[in-house]
Amino acid sequence: MAQKIPATVVTGFLGSGKTTLIRNLLAQSNGKRIALIINEFGDLGVDGDILKGCGDAACTEEDVVELSNGCICCTVADDFIPTLEKLLDRADPPEHIVIETSGLALPQPLVRAFNWPDIRTRVTVDGVITVVDGNAVHEGRFAHDPAAVDQQRAADDSLDHETPLSELFADQVTCADMIIVNKTDLLDAAAARDLTQDLVERSRDGVHVVPTSHGALPISVLLGQNAGAEADVDARQESHHHHHDHDHDHDHDHDEHGHDAFESFVVTRAEVEDVASFEARLADVIRAHDILRLKGFAAVAGKPMRLTLQAVGPRVDSYFDRPFGGDETRQTRLVVIGQRGLDQAEITRALAA
Repeated sequence: MAQKIPATVVTGFLGSGKTTLIRNLLAQSNGKRIALIINEFGDLGVDGDILKGCGDAACTEEDVVELSNGCICCTVADDFIPTLEKLLDRADPPEHIVIETSGLALPQPLVRAFNWPDIRTRVTVDGVITVVDGNAVHEGRFAHDPAAVDQQRAADDSLDHETPLSELFADQVTCADMIIVNKTDLLDAAAARDLTQDLVERSRDGVHVVPTSHGALPISVLLGQNAGAEADVDARQESHHHHHDHDHDHDHDHDEHGHDAFESFVVTRAEVEDVASFEARLADVIRAHDILRLKGFAAVAGKPMRLTLQAVGPRVDSYFDRPFGGDETRQTRLVVIGQRGLDQAEITRALAA
């Protein structure tokens, strides 16, 4: 069976910064074929025009599909599934699909739709990214312009839920695999830190809350989360809170934005004796240092095959991919990615122990 095509769901209220985030992502595509499904119809097609005019080979006109018949979670069968099938059936199907939902969309029904028989063997939810307007949430408005959200609601004849903004926000937070707190440049350091910690406590265990100012995050952080969200959608209900029992240290400059706010480095170590205990150690180090991503290869004592490792938050996945070549050094190389300020020496010591 062909490998499933990953899809990233980007949710958040009108004006939170979803389109900016997606444009920044496209600018880093480096030839990766990314298709967009856009449902943020409150701007009367403006989003689609912006993305179509981005001048990047990664977003040609045929790669951008606008669903403007109403909230995506209310038109799944009529709009979303046929659109997804059309993309998947192309002679040159996309390598990744990014879905920008309407701010009024309940993310859970959309994620659940990926279990439909016609598509579940062909596409998977790589991750749900919730973009939060940090300033609006801090002030209790949740959206930058609540009146515009109300107009959006009134204009949508297909909308079958009258969910208050506070409840919609809670749904978006608890369904997320990553929460991006945008516009933190409008907050002082203490307010940004408090808001980030509050969202950590409201989200599921292992979900990263990343402050930013202009949605400029590395594509290596946004894509490749391998969440398979459709398989655990019941754990993403609003009432299902996980209160984290560990602290997240977000003592970085909250007004930094762009790629300079992130760093990566490589840890090289000898062979791994036991895979299970090494993966457990990886998860512990990731939690202790709030590492966003960890990926690489390991040599396992007594095994001729190379072990591929990938961790998103504390979830570690691994598989043996191929034998080591005769001229290859049997060693373990891990790339660590996180927000700036990682304790590189301590992380290296812990992973190499």
